[in-house]
Amino acid sequence: MEFLGDSSETDKKTMKKKRFHRHTPHQIQRLESAFNECQHPDEKQRMQLSRELGLAPRQIKFWFQNRRTQKKAQHERADNCALKEENDRIRCENIAIREALKHTICPTCGDAPSHEDSYFDEQKLRIENAHLREELERVSSIAAKFMGRPLSHLPPLLNQMPFHSGGLSLDFDLIPGSGSSMAAPTLPSQPNLVLSDIDKSLMTNVAVTAMEELLRLTQTNEPLWIKNDGARDVLNLESYENMFPRASSRGGKNHNSRVEASRSSGIVFINAITLVDMLMDSVKSAELFPSVVASSKTLAVVSSGLRGNHGDALHLMLEELQMLSPLVPTREFSLLRYCQQIEHGTWAIVNVSYELPQFMSHSRPYRFPSGCLIQDMSNGYCKVTWVEHVEISEQEPIHEMFKDSVREGLAFGAERWIATLQRMCERFAALMEPATSSMIPSPEGKRSIMKLAQRMVSNFCLSVGTSNNTRSTVVSGMNEFGIRVTSYKSHHEPNGMVLCAATSFWLPVSPLIVFNFLKDERTRPQWDVLLNGSSVQEVAHIANGSHPGNCISVLRGFNASSSQNNMLILQESCVDSSGSLVVYTPLDLPALNMAMSGQDTSYIPILPSGFAISPDGSRSSQIPELKVEGGSGGGGSLITVGFQIMVSSLQSGKLNMESMETVNNLISSTVHHIKTTLNCPSTA
Repeated sequence: MEFLGDSSETDKKTMKKKRFHRHTPHQIQRLESAFNECQHPDEKQRMQLSRELGLAPRQIKFWFQNRRTQKKAQHERADNCALKEENDRIRCENIAIREALKHTICPTCGDAPSHEDSYFDEQKLRIENAHLREELERVSSIAAKFMGRPLSHLPPLLNQMPFHSGGLSLDFDLIPGSGSSMAAPTLPSQPNLVLSDIDKSLMTNVAVTAMEELLRLTQTNEPLWIKNDGARDVLNLESYENMFPRASSRGGKNHNSRVEASRSSGIVFINAITLVDMLMDSVKSAELFPSVVASSKTLAVVSSGLRGNHGDALHLMLEELQMLSPLVPTREFSLLRYCQQIEHGTWAIVNVSYELPQFMSHSRPYRFPSGCLIQDMSNGYCKVTWVEHVEISEQEPIHEMFKDSVREGLAFGAERWIATLQRMCERFAALMEPATSSMIPSPEGKRSIMKLAQRMVSNFCLSVGTSNNTRSTVVSGMNEFGIRVTSYKSHHEPNGMVLCAATSFWLPVSPLIVFNFLKDERTRPQWDVLLNGSSVQEVAHIANGSHPGNCISVLRGFNASSSQNNMLILQESCVDSSGSLVVYTPLDLPALNMAMSGQDTSYIPILPSGFAISPDGSRSSQIPELKVEGGSGGGGSLITVGFQIMVSSLQSGKLNMESMETVNNLISSTVHHIKTTLNCPSTA
């Protein structure tokens, strides 16, 4: 009986297997195609599929029912995942808002709410310290005038305070042991934002994911990156979205936007550890890119690193990027900067937007994972691969003159970062070389002159840009000549009310021709209206780069109508593939002697003026009728000219129409002289 029972069970299983039917790949493909066209076929359509595929109408009916059920389940799973992600995002946002409310300060009186704790006591001390330091600097400036020399040392107690005033930082050593100070105006870098453990955990997760993306962007070529007409690497957005499907779906952002993404690499004359140290310090990184970074501030140190040398360090920062023109708005980012040592001698630093509730802005651009991969070459050089990837609102107010330059990536793209980095690192290397000029025989004198020139260039970059975090106040918007006028109260350089005027214009002449014309002392009388046609002679020269145009010069003007020929000009010119600068300031003989002897130059008054020159993108090809002899082959130039004049020696001094007319006429005459000399139409 047991044998017969077993046989019966075996027969039943065999019969069930025989009734099971698996559709062939051809049948499934045809059914899927029909399902995509119509999910509810009628009886006639089912009969047609039955005859075509050799299946019973009942099988066709059941297959469509099962496929509809499967499709519905897929949609429900996708909806559930999306809702879960949205719920998690809102929960994290809610936590961040609650934490922010715990640390609010009354905007009216500046005091903390009723649950005040030691954090706010520390904030009060910091604010009081800032006021004390500002008062000390003012008194030091007055005392220096009476003593005939600057007060170079502040009281040790104040120098050791962790929080500095909101003034501009202009003194620190870029190269360890060099004793030099290469500085650019930036916001204070001391962190002053308190983060909860939940905030830090969320930020760490974002930073780690961004680092993974940056490494793939720096190490992957086609089809992720393609070459454009200018042979520059630009991102293939379709391949990018396939590789990083969640990166472009950012809830709450304006969809009326465009993406700027570029990649560039180059060999830089600096070792990897030193470069990592500079890039992870908000002050040093801003001073490394004075023409690119308008301001930079570390809000909080999320992680100081576990392995030393900034490995796994994570900072929350505010950064403002600029193009040197009053016609191009700056770009402000609230971002995370994360550093990781990939392997021995290889580092990566990623920047990615991270918006806390108190810094949120619908108009703020969004920075996708960007940054650099640094590979040490063990010979004092390193290879740097830079990626810039930003989403910008299409309503960003850019003047028509600069649209091509901005959208082609010349204004804020990776190539500009690499070119500026290469040039600045060459400048630091030149700082360590012995002095070669007979007028500047000592290394101390050379460093002092270079420090003064760097302060001059940094001051000029701030004066012609549109940064929201600078000391300037807009006095007059664009007038009929396209000139923007701003003013600021200077506490040091010199002390009083200063008026800045800047404008930008286009010339159908290559940038290199314009640069050589403006920097050459032999052609200077043709455009410098303050010389009144007098000749100029170079009396001292400091090379600060491999290109002959990268140099610092001391010029002397000869005025035939005066018996005194003590008109001296300090000028720095610099050029790279992204553009060039010619910046200068008048100096008196005692100030120059002070710098040449290696003394502290931080109290030497300067009022920098000059030019910023950049390629125009594709604009020159759009205006073929504007061709100038000698101007073909290099495209056109976008030129920004800026002047500064002292309005009053008193900080309470007021502006007047005469000062406005003076600075407007100065710029208008200079632009007219440049266009006339280069044979350019007045309408260009």
